[in-house]
Amino acid sequence: MKAQLETIRQSALEAITAVQAGPDLEALRVKYLGKKGELTAVLKQMGKLSPEERPAMGQMANDVRAALEAAIEGQSAALSQKAMEAKLKLEAVDVTIPGRKPVQGHKHPMYTVLDEMKEIFLNMGFEIMDGPEIEQADYNFTKLNAPENHPSRDWTDTFYLEEDSSVLLRSQTSPMQIRAMEGYGVPIRMISAGRVYRKDEVDATHSPMFHQIEGLVVDKGITMADLKGTLNAVIREIYGPETQTRFRPHHFPFTEPSCEVDIRCHKCGGKGCSTCKGEGWIEILGAGMVHPKVLRNCGIDPEEYSGFAFGMGLERLALGRYKISDMRLIFENDMRFLEQF
Repeated sequence: MKAQLETIRQSALEAITAVQAGPDLEALRVKYLGKKGELTAVLKQMGKLSPEERPAMGQMANDVRAALEAAIEGQSAALSQKAMEAKLKLEAVDVTIPGRKPVQGHKHPMYTVLDEMKEIFLNMGFEIMDGPEIEQADYNFTKLNAPENHPSRDWTDTFYLEEDSSVLLRSQTSPMQIRAMEGYGVPIRMISAGRVYRKDEVDATHSPMFHQIEGLVVDKGITMADLKGTLNAVIREIYGPETQTRFRPHHFPFTEPSCEVDIRCHKCGGKGCSTCKGEGWIEILGAGMVHPKVLRNCGIDPEEYSGFAFGMGLERLALGRYKISDMRLIFENDMRFLEQF
């Protein structure tokens, strides 16, 4: 047994010293010191020894176990130190290497179009006004001549914040037209741009949150010709002088007469495609002459003053301006898309 213990000590120490990986070291520990290890197997033979031999053999076995445990602990520490040194060497920073130049962002294409629109209207004598996104139904609907039973006031279309439908996330920037007329009187030329919210399904041309630009002109002698001339000038400034427009009769409660304005589809040139849903035209805004009742609601005499109003989706303007086929690209923040502008 003495010879067996000495053989185990010598072979185990040599193997432990030569091991180069943590898993291999653990395998050696199990091989020699585990429940079914070689040293354990030898100790099970202690019962065959005479009472006089057992103390000496027991002491020797403990010495071998202690020597192996110390060797394993020491080799484990050495391997850990070696691994740390390799990691530090691998992760070392060469301070002489030139640094990476920070990537500088740029304006989102939608806000580029917004700035262009603001510049166009400022040059035409308009003022730019801003208002709250959480709005009163009185300003969002009632003073704009939208009756209680109007579909736009339904809970399925509008994000209400109060059970009595008195407060909501504005569904249009038109409330700023009411606030402007009440606060500043006439004559007035203004636009208001900002986020609006409607319960729309997400598709290539719709989103539940989008941006609008709405404008208002009120003065003496304003006619439908002024509306059409202004909008044609703005649209051709944005899309180019060759842009074709189409004015279609429509109905809005806050304008009379009312119209919707389309442009030739920028993707198919009017032939019909998925972007224009086969029509060849893309609707970009609604407009009309301010309803006399809206003027009266703001304390303005419709017998003396008239005006026109319009509202357009900023995302749709950007789609046409940059020939983007899907509105969802505007909101996805995909750098591969945004870096093209």
